[in-house]
Formats: sequence, structure tokens, C-alpha cells
Amino acid sequence: MDQSRGAQQIPVVVLAGFLGSGKTTLLNHLLHRSGGSRIGALVNDFGAIEIDAMAVAGALGDSTVSLGNGCLCCAVDAGELDVYLERLAAPSAGIDVIVIEASGLAEPQELVRMVLASEHPGIVYGGLVEVVDAAEFDDTRAKHPEIDRHLALADLVVVNKLDRAADGERILRTVRGLIDRAAVVPATYGRIDPEFLFDCRPSEERIGQLSFDDLHEHQHDEHGEHDGHDGHLHAAYDSVSFSSEVPLDPRRLMAFLDSRPEGLYRIKGYVDFGPHDTANRYAVHAVGRFLRFYPERWPSAAEPRLTQLVLIGSGIDAAALRKELEACRADAPHADEHAMWGVLRYVQGSEDEPSEPTEPFEPTEPSEPPSPSS
Repeated sequence: MDQSRGAQQIPVVVLAGFLGSGKTTLLNHLLHRSGGSRIGALVNDFGAIEIDAMAVAGALGDSTVSLGNGCLCCAVDAGELDVYLERLAAPSAGIDVIVIEASGLAEPQELVRMVLASEHPGIVYGGLVEVVDAAEFDDTRAKHPEIDRHLALADLVVVNKLDRAADGERILRTVRGLIDRAAVVPATYGRIDPEFLFDCRPSEERIGQLSFDDLHEHQHDEHGEHDGHDGHLHAAYDSVSFSSEVPLDPRRLMAFLDSRPEGLYRIKGYVDFGPHDTANRYAVHAVGRFLRFYPERWPSAAEPRLTQLVLIGSGIDAAALRKELEACRADAPHADEHAMWGVLRYVQGSEDEPSEPTEPFEPTEPSEPPSPSS
């Protein structure tokens, strides 16, 4: 990975996991603790606003490729993936490992197939890392039993958010019972040893519990027809993207968040509260009923101050949700000193913070506040 780079192939690691499991948090952690190895990333957002790409762009600089508004497993084919990988695998980029951060609704098996089918001579499949949200694992598995199949394919499983799980040891035992030879690593805040990323490459014959022949077979329905992506997780989910140049009223936004429907599983993005806090924007992170805000300085005085949110759910009324968010726009010219109290209850470390444990996000720079994860 140095002077002999031209004769070597760069491993491509697929980083997958259900919505809100902490993939971007883990990726940001690896970027800052890579031990001198240079990591490139292809970040895939499910939604028209590329929130996850924003969260890692500061750390990655020109070593990131962003693909938004869809799941990579169905949005492109292997040939198109090679186009994205070409930039990251170029010798001039000096990259040692490429990470494909999948959307939380992507089909890992399809992504593995795409990397294996790549004709790019400069890359080689480097394994599948599956991130599990320990706090949501039981509910996620009950709703989406295909998670078991995803874990069976993995070469490394990171059981994340153990600090929030009611019975973390039971979750670890359950996950270990679902896999064969993959390593299972417990984690909080996505903090794992970066060496795991380089050591998870599978054997030449098999990937997880599936053979190369299995991976190259196309999925078919009961009539023998190719089933497209109808069976993929994202087929049952919709996303709502919302952007506003007008700051949001904190009381109105909290009323919206407190009354969000059960089907609205994931919310991520950045909120501008305007005169209520002119120094900060607020990263927002919600998974199920869990909610947190993270204040951070605006990245640049030259950039417009926008609220940018992506909402993901099943059976949601996208038009109604967008209308409710539009009603959250502020119309008062001056700040109410008490208006932020509802928001600050969900900022880690505040005096009125709810007792539920939290997962802060890894900062894009050591001195900066955290950013939303996938």
C-alpha cells in the first residue's frame, strides 16, 4: 500500500446495517483512527438530500463519492459501480481501502454481487461488515426477519449501541448464534479497532455462509422470474426530503416530533433555529422513539443556512409529513428565550436531559461537534 501500490489491488469493504444502526458513526471513527491508512468511501443515502455524505465529507475531503436518492443495490449495476470506484482506486488518490457505506435499506447480498462482478483491475472484494443496533435489534428482527440472512453473509458483525440495550449480553449471544465464522465485535458509539476493517476479508472459496456460486445466482420468484428489488427492505419504505431557507420554530418542530407516527422510523439532518440560536445549527437523529439533537457550529459563513431533513418510514403519508414540516417554519422576527427548552431536553449533557442513554456521533474533526449517522 505504498511504493508497490501499482501492483496491488485495493480492498473494497461493504459497510451495511439497518436504518440508524450507526454506520456513519463507525465510518467517521475509522477515519480518525486509521493509523495512517487512507480510507476512501462511497456513501449511499436513501433520500434526495445526502445527509450521510454531508456528515463524512469534512473528514474525507476529495476521497468520497456520494450517491443519493436511492439504494445502491438497485440504482446502479456493476459496470456503473466501476465508474464510481475508478476515482477512488486511481493510484494518484493514494487510498488503501475503499468503504461502500450502504443505505440502511440496501440489500447486502446484491452489493456483494456487484463488487464481485466488478471488472476494475485495481480493486478486490474486502468483505462485508454488518452493523447491528443492539437497542433496536429485537424489534427490527421481528419486523424484518431477513436481517438473519444479512448477518449470515457478513464477515464481521459490529453489535453497536450496547450501552442502550436492556440486555446486551443476550443480544450478543443471539447474534453469535446467527452466524458461522464471522467475528462479532461489541461496540458503543461505533468505536472498533480499525484493524478489523483490514482483517475481515473472506476466504477465497466462500463469503460468510454463501459460496461465490450462490452470490452470482440471480434471485427468482416462485414462477422462475427475476424478482427485481421487490423483496428488498427499501421496497416497503418511503423517504421524505425537506429543505427550508426559513428557520424553524423550535416549539412547532418539537410538537411535530412528539406526535410523529409509528411508521416514521428514521429522521436525520440539520435544523436552523434562526434567532433562537444564531451560532449553531442542530444535527437531529431519531431512530424509532429515540431522539437527540447535537448543536454544532455552522461549517462556513459563506454557505447558506438551511434546514435539511430526511425522514424514512413505512406506510407514511409523505405529503402530510411535508405539510406538517412546512408549518414548522418560524414567523416571529425575534427569539423567545424559553422556546428552545423543548429542544435542549434532547441535547446530551443538558440539565433537563431525559434519562434514556444516548449515542453521540463521532465528530468530523476532533474539535468539532458531532454529526448525524446513518
